[in-house]
Amino acid sequence: MFDMNIIRETMENLEKNNMKPYYCETSAEAVELVRSLLKKGETITCGGSQTLKQTGIFDLMSSGDYNFVNRETTETPEEAYRAAFTADAYLMSTNALTRKGVLYNVDGNSNRVAALLYGPESVIVVCGYNKIVDTLEDAVKRVKTCAAPPNTVRLNTGSYCQHAGECVSLKNEGAEMCDGCTGNGRICCNYVVSAQQRKKDRIKVLIVGEELGF
Repeated sequence: MFDMNIIRETMENLEKNNMKPYYCETSAEAVELVRSLLKKGETITCGGSQTLKQTGIFDLMSSGDYNFVNRETTETPEEAYRAAFTADAYLMSTNALTRKGVLYNVDGNSNRVAALLYGPESVIVVCGYNKIVDTLEDAVKRVKTCAAPPNTVRLNTGSYCQHAGECVSLKNEGAEMCDGCTGNGRICCNYVVSAQQRKKDRIKVLIVGEELGF
């Protein structure tokens, strides 16, 4: 449920964690804010993100105003993955954002979390309010029930959660964060928690007052 007080609390804690918070009421506002955070001619790239496409930010990136390294059009995806480390800006969403201002992300290829952690001068994270959770434990559960299953459907990985709608680990009492299936289609391979940052405002988090992404 949308609660502006929770968003304010989350933004205050992001600030304490040296991540720059922004709030946009609509996707249209988010597009204009991202436009203001980028400079024409900059080299930019992004992780796979339904949020970027739903908001129209992906279209902005593709507008021709930037040197957009698009993994959908490069000769190989790996070309775009490696380019991210020297990019001026990297755009992505997040799997979850806690009220304490902590980002939680789980990846299969892990190019997205790698760029989040190191390389690009600026990282812009776009997050629908639906991804805000109370605790890190809630973030883990969100991935296992809300984020990973629809992504495996989109990617047709053949993993357990594609068919069951939730992680197999939830069947076991006492299951831990990294527990899951063992198939080749597993997309939950590396788990990254981003708390207080050393480089202030390198990571910018745009919270949008809409339900976005998985």
